[in-house]
Amino acid sequence: MASGFSAAQNTALDWLKRNHATLSADHMTIWNLHEPSWREYKSSVWYMDRLAREGFEVERGTAGMPTAFRARWSNGAGPTLAGYAEYDAIPGQSQAPEPRRKPREGTSFRAAGHTDPHSALGIGSFGGFLAAKHAMETHGLKGTLVYFGEPAEKMCGSKPVHAAHGYYDGLDAAFSFHPHSFPALTNGCFWDTTSAPYWSRIYTFECEHPETWQSEAAGGAVTHAHAIARAPGAIDAVCLMYTNSKMMKESMLPHAGSWTLNEFIPIAGQAAADNIAPAIGQIQYAMRAPTLPMCQAAFDVLDRNADHVAAMTHCTVTKAWITKTRAGLPNHAMAEVTFRNFEKLGAPEWSEEAKIFARELQKSLGLEPMQEPLFEGLTRLTPPWEAEKAFRAQLPAWQLNYAADDYVDYTWHAPTVRLYVGRPTLQAPKPGYRYPEWVRHAMGGVPACIDPMWSKASAVVATTLLDLLSDPSMLEKAQGEFRERTGGGVGGSKWVAPLLPADFEAPIGYRWPEYVDTPRGREWTVP
Repeated sequence: MASGFSAAQNTALDWLKRNHATLSADHMTIWNLHEPSWREYKSSVWYMDRLAREGFEVERGTAGMPTAFRARWSNGAGPTLAGYAEYDAIPGQSQAPEPRRKPREGTSFRAAGHTDPHSALGIGSFGGFLAAKHAMETHGLKGTLVYFGEPAEKMCGSKPVHAAHGYYDGLDAAFSFHPHSFPALTNGCFWDTTSAPYWSRIYTFECEHPETWQSEAAGGAVTHAHAIARAPGAIDAVCLMYTNSKMMKESMLPHAGSWTLNEFIPIAGQAAADNIAPAIGQIQYAMRAPTLPMCQAAFDVLDRNADHVAAMTHCTVTKAWITKTRAGLPNHAMAEVTFRNFEKLGAPEWSEEAKIFARELQKSLGLEPMQEPLFEGLTRLTPPWEAEKAFRAQLPAWQLNYAADDYVDYTWHAPTVRLYVGRPTLQAPKPGYRYPEWVRHAMGGVPACIDPMWSKASAVVATTLLDLLSDPSMLEKAQGEFRERTGGGVGGSKWVAPLLPADFEAPIGYRWPEYVDTPRGREWTVP
């Protein structure tokens, strides 16, 4: 039995040990599917079917999102605790589990691959919930577990939609796990500095009546469009939107704090060069900024630019939100109970097999293999309050939110913890050296490298869930803090409501990158 844990917690930990090989294979199943945002068809079905077999009642396609779900399991009246899996992969990041740059078998480098990796994020949380369920059954602990499938996290996609549609109403607490992203927070939890808002909007330009661009006299005696000066059309609109907004970017926001504004062009014309005006073009903007007013200020400019560009190019413009998240709301009580369990469990550890693979990676990059090739911080725990000091040292005093992730929408509906666990990362040979991203992606598909991370997360999640179910005072402390921070709980004086409308339709119909089945076999395509 693990020292310092209750009988129920030890039951959960024993269950995780016995089922480690199964969960490891489960992780590789999701990793090998590597489906991108809004197109995680097989990955989501795997989770839904598995949860149904585990006794959960599964609602499929929640809030109009085909690859989202909500699964519930109850052992009687008690707290309702939530968690989630993510399973979207990233276009352009295909990498085989090999110590050299190589796309996955049968794909190009342009196909999707797991980066964070969400495959392990999902299994880490999933294992913890299954272990807690087993302990609840064994020891008669009362309560309800709610487990969500959250697609399109890289677009901050599903969680603000679930929140707007009321799926987070009635939760007593929520658990968010993520592989470590910050050097100052390898193994620990967020404290005060949490994730920032992320807003994304698509502008669709359409040239619906190109024949009205100039008078008929401009074409002489020929009456069809090939002989007259054509309307600029939708490609011109997208180009003008891109260039003018890029030039205005530095004027949109103050040169302070960390913020990003990135763009993507899903459609440009009809995939043909002709004298007929291109009828449709789209450009998507995505922004991370520390505050909601900063996001609003930038999109006010983009909206105005779009209106003027449409007028200049003889187009109409439609503006549609892809996502709007809130800023994260901290909860010290949740962070503390989670971190105390992490302390008892200890940091993850890596075997010699993992280190051998790490050294092979270093050799393939022309580096001298190290005796200890993994980042030394991977086996160190960082108390949340200590990590907070490191964040504050690199950010302006006014900036309380950093980077972005849509887990923040849980934080406004229930006290929520954000757990980080060390993921395999190579030690730099010298200060300032950066490994190519494919190196970490490759380790994500090697069980010896990635299993220590998700398995440790499962243990932390399971033991913390059982603490909240067993000790009402822990949950009451977390909920009391939530009420104080929101000015009275959901709907309170300081509460921020979902930023998307209650009838918001998820942006599943756009031409997002995906895999398609053709007579030539399965192919990666950007439609």
